[in-house]
Amino acid sequence: MSDNELGTFLRSRREAVTPAEVGLPTGPRRRTPGLRRAELATLAGVSVEYLTRLEQGRDRNPSPEVLGTLADALRLAVPDRLLLRRLSKGAGGDSVLCTAGMTPCRALRPTTRALLDRLEPTPAVLLNWLGEILGYTTGYQRIAAPLGLLDSAHPNVLRYVFTDERARTAYADWDRVADEQIARFRHEAPSSDPHMTALADELTVTAGAAFADRLASVPVMPRHSGAELIAHPEAGHLRLAYETLALPDDGQRLVVYLPADDSTATALDRLNGCRPGALRAVKG
Repeated sequence: MSDNELGTFLRSRREAVTPAEVGLPTGPRRRTPGLRRAELATLAGVSVEYLTRLEQGRDRNPSPEVLGTLADALRLAVPDRLLLRRLSKGAGGDSVLCTAGMTPCRALRPTTRALLDRLEPTPAVLLNWLGEILGYTTGYQRIAAPLGLLDSAHPNVLRYVFTDERARTAYADWDRVADEQIARFRHEAPSSDPHMTALADELTVTAGAAFADRLASVPVMPRHSGAELIAHPEAGHLRLAYETLALPDDGQRLVVYLPADDSTATALDRLNGCRPGALRAVKG
């Protein structure tokens, strides 16, 4: 096993990207089809000297921000971004250990489970401050599962929105949804929470500028109610009004969705196999 896996990976990916793929001219004097170090450094906003140190293994502690910009410049897919992050940790990069501070509550209390049961067939989901999905109604499952939101063993709305390409198709107003996810993430997590830092570091690499730029922007308060537009592969276009109910003792929130127009109400009734009118539109 190489003792410079991070540098080897960066060099191999640089050499695999053609200038044309990143909008650069292809000159006649290139010895290899890949990018030169200077070109990648410019695209990523780092110095050639620093990139050289990374590739040669003389610097093994790149920040998540640097990894994110390199991943963006190299057009890395999510699996390669995850590998880049793992190689950085293995090379001695800072690894945030979730051993201090308040632990995100991942337990579903019996009373909360009973509340979800009584909300059927209304779509409702329980989340913690990291965006982890802890419980949901079958009404929510029938909306979320076909979107790929529940594919992971430990589904996370924030991770889905920023790293799953299906999210950009599912949410008609993806930019607004992404902004809202960041606002809630920054507002709800306890100050200096190591779990938040670890997730932020991960998404800075895997999602790149789409996540990092929003995280670095001026903070805004999250909305607790509103509407989401979803392009559903089975039910068609859905307009869902939502209300957020806080469970402050557990650091959790319950998000309840209701049809915001008659066509959505009809589509949800059909999706849930309910009689017409089981879910009535709430028109604001």
